[in-house]
Amino acid sequence: MTSLLIDALDDIVGTGAPVVSAAPVTLSAPDRTVPLEVRVSAPTTGTNLPVVLFSHGNGWNLDGYAPLTAFWASRGFVVIQPTHLDSRRNGFGFDSPVFPTIWTERIADLTRILDQLDTVEDAIPALAGRIDRSRIAATGHSWGGQTAQSLLGARIFTEAGQVGEDLSDSRVTAGILLAATGIGGDDLHPFARANFPFMRPSFQELTTPTLVIAGDHDQSKMSSRGPDWFTDAYTYSPGATDLLTFYGAEHALGGIVGYEVAETTDENPERVAVIQRMTTAYLQSALHVDENSWSAARTAFDSSVEPIGRADSK
Repeated sequence: MTSLLIDALDDIVGTGAPVVSAAPVTLSAPDRTVPLEVRVSAPTTGTNLPVVLFSHGNGWNLDGYAPLTAFWASRGFVVIQPTHLDSRRNGFGFDSPVFPTIWTERIADLTRILDQLDTVEDAIPALAGRIDRSRIAATGHSWGGQTAQSLLGARIFTEAGQVGEDLSDSRVTAGILLAATGIGGDDLHPFARANFPFMRPSFQELTTPTLVIAGDHDQSKMSSRGPDWFTDAYTYSPGATDLLTFYGAEHALGGIVGYEVAETTDENPERVAVIQRMTTAYLQSALHVDENSWSAARTAFDSSVEPIGRADSK
């Protein structure tokens, strides 16, 4: 049963520690249309803490995704969540002159955070000096997955069919992509082709170790492809070596955005609990907290009596 799997995963990732969170923390972004605000969450104890950047999906903000971000912080990570320009708080709709550049501003937001880790440390009392800046992961959900994957090495095809600018960041050494959109082409619906230039990714340049998570019932309104569209980063990139596909999961993957929010069309607390722990195990291994966590979690996941999903690797 899933509860037995959760118990097994808890033995691997450990019990949670108390967490302190500060928001909004304003970072310098003088060329940005509105101020850049982030949430910083960290365990109250511990040193040499790895950093996890989390990029939200379309319309969300620094207050979302607590089922994931608070869990990661409780297991020893400093988690930083920006509010991107597309947040509903900012009111920039598809017809706004700001909108066409939002996808590049999202990527810039993550880079700005990395450039200002001193400010991040100062946001929480007693956090200064406890961050390990050599261990950083970029993660994100939906549009946030596209944002994170750019720091991991993925590029965007131009309208001329050329591979675009390299926006990767060498400070980022691992990643997790949750329900991230796949390759473009004729399968994209006209609205997506017209408004979302980032939906033409090239994954060949994504070489950073990455975990991809998808739902086998996630049917996008942006593409005529099926749920396999959200596994393209795994299929086509050399760096994305691991894929978790969850049975029955739609775009919210059971509620990672937040329980009982409108976007959660497939509410499933047990699925969220497994994703919490599997992603934590991956981060622990990828960021060299515990080299054995991911392999142990994979074994527990694969051995579940009532499988909740499928794990693939290459």
